[in-house]
Amino acid sequence: MNLRNKSVVVTGGSRGLGLGLVEALVERQAKVTVVARGRDGLDAVATRLGVATIAADITDEAAAHRIVGDVRPDVLVLNAGALPRMGRLDQLSWKDFSVAWETDVKGGLFWLQAALNAPLNPGSRVLVGSSGAAVSGSQMSGGYGGSKRMLWFMAKYANGVSKEKNLGIQFQAILPRQMVLGTGIGDAAAGVYASSMGITPEEFVARFGAPMPPRVFGDRVVSVLEDPRYAEDIVFGLNGDDGVTVMEGATG
Repeated sequence: MNLRNKSVVVTGGSRGLGLGLVEALVERQAKVTVVARGRDGLDAVATRLGVATIAADITDEAAAHRIVGDVRPDVLVLNAGALPRMGRLDQLSWKDFSVAWETDVKGGLFWLQAALNAPLNPGSRVLVGSSGAAVSGSQMSGGYGGSKRMLWFMAKYANGVSKEKNLGIQFQAILPRQMVLGTGIGDAAAGVYASSMGITPEEFVARFGAPMPPRVFGDRVVSVLEDPRYAEDIVFGLNGDDGVTVMEGATG
């Protein structure tokens, strides 16, 4: 996919990994619309990068359908998510355990349904933000790892619906395979794990190899969109050392 002049909607694109992706897309001269809740963050990214912005909560079902229907993007990136509540299984309340289910999964459902029911045009791509925690999780990840695995499944389910309805829309899951400091979610997770081990967050994330700051993450995601080798595969792992790794191909 040549991203020049392509319409791209990025949820959660005003900070963190999402902002790094928006920067990479703007460099490729895509026409980007950023969706986020905070007006201040949206105004800042609009001023600095010249992108369009829409203030909305990803769990607002009507907003998801309205934005997808009005913009009809060539690429939809579902990046927004809640700050996870980390802790051991025996210490978490249901409210804390289910935070990512009530936001990431709920919002993912609404936006995927919007893409399928609008529907987006044939040849469109939908990237669903998952996480390396979806691979095996850990005893400190609470409900976060399971919610991200569900989003992985939902991307596959959406592909099945697209094929059944002959829509020609490709749904793909993106998994950052390492924690990234300075991104909110990365700080929260690294802080909990580092504290349990008696080390600093910086020492903890160094165990994952070369860093993947937000802009590098953005370039990795853009390569998934631009490189024809990745056009048909379903799940991709992204990290600082290996770049893009196909974790699940088109044939499973």
